Amino acid sequence: MVAAVSERQPPRLPAGKGGGGGGGGAGVDLPMRMCGRGERGASSLWCVYLIVSSRISRTYIGVTNNFPRRLKQHNGELKGGAKASRAGRPWICACIVQGFKDKYGAFRLEARWKEASRSSPRKNGKDENAQNRLLLHREAALSRAKDSLGGCHLRVDWMAGPSQQHGSSPS
Repeated sequence: MVAAVSERQPPRLPAGKGGGGGGGGAGVDLPMRMCGRGERGASSLWCVYLIVSSRISRTYIGVTNNFPRRLKQHNGELKGGAKASRAGRPWICACIVQGFKDKYGAFRLEARWKEASRSSPRKNGKDENAQNRLLLHREAALSRAKDSLGGCHLRVDWMAGPSQQHGSSPS
């Protein structure tokens, strides 16, 4: 079951509170097969994403079929970003989950991911990077949510996160 999952481990966030300060997630390499860059009607268009604020220790989980446009909305470059994401601008992409058969599968994972994040206790350590603690919490919650849905067919691409040393490339 686990062998079928294609995951890239999250690289460490830069010490300066997130990625580049640009509005569109500057400094973050998004995967080439990212949702919204495929053919219209293709099943891979729907994705669940995790974005992280480059200013404060806050994340946002959402669903879209066009991630580049949605990130611009969250960052205020286009109209339509979620009200909950206004305070954390600019946002950078931390994780994209792809491979859903339809939008309902994406919505199910989003709901389970949020539920798993709320239901598990967060460690309130005194280390210098609260964002890394928060991303570790989200990573563990995603793993539990995927397992509960039998998400072995899903592809998880981490662009920013706490699990690897800063500067190393994902494996």
